[in-house]
Amino acid sequence: MGENRKNKKLKAASKLVIGWLYPRQMSTYGDRGNVLTIWRRAKWRGIEAIVREINLGDRIDPTRFDIYFFGGGQDQSQKKVSDDLLKNKKHDLRKAARLGAVFLGICGGYQLMGQYYRPAGERELPGIGLLDVVTVAGTGRMIGNVVIEANKALGIGQHKLLVGFENHSGKTFLGKKALPLGRVILGNGNNGEDRTEGAFQDNVFGCYLHGPVLPKNPSFADLLIQRALLHRGQNLPLSRLDDGLENAAHQKAIDRAKNNV
Repeated sequence: MGENRKNKKLKAASKLVIGWLYPRQMSTYGDRGNVLTIWRRAKWRGIEAIVREINLGDRIDPTRFDIYFFGGGQDQSQKKVSDDLLKNKKHDLRKAARLGAVFLGICGGYQLMGQYYRPAGERELPGIGLLDVVTVAGTGRMIGNVVIEANKALGIGQHKLLVGFENHSGKTFLGKKALPLGRVILGNGNNGEDRTEGAFQDNVFGCYLHGPVLPKNPSFADLLIQRALLHRGQNLPLSRLDDGLENAAHQKAIDRAKNNV
């Protein structure tokens, strides 16, 4: 992304606080880029953006953060994180969601925002139930570029397609309360069976789109920022950015996915 932007700044009081859950245990495949994208796209618009790490053992003030990011990780990391979520954070994160905070979970984070993840031949790892989804271990990995048609209920803006890279063996299935983030055009998605990818309920979003997902899908990033501002009581339009590089990366990801079919 370039720094040469024409900014129409929002009110000076505009501010976002981003909580990065388990950056040491759950940050694979460049997912930290999602945090950087939210931070940078806010800063380009003159919005004060603050990132705070939330680690094992930390307690959470559910009124403090506007956006929570929860990245991916291996099964061993997920076991540690699941235990810590139940012991130290579940109640407060659920309260934060009820208060309207925005959540984005990727892969392992997506799974643990659901009801549970069941690894092969091991104990079930309870999630925090922000999404009505369950995940069970599959017999093979689902790897490759993914293109999905975004759910119209998202109101995603400019891009009707979302792109990313999946690498997971877990198979996620949606319950009645969760809506799919989109319909798979290329790739496997949630489970390789029902052609859905990701899920969302209110301001809670989860998906398997690594890459990271937000730099290549700027409309999705702006949707999260807009909703986070609403959580803070700021119903302000986002100024338009020059997304030439981001749009080129978006199209390149689509082209790669088509070539891999």
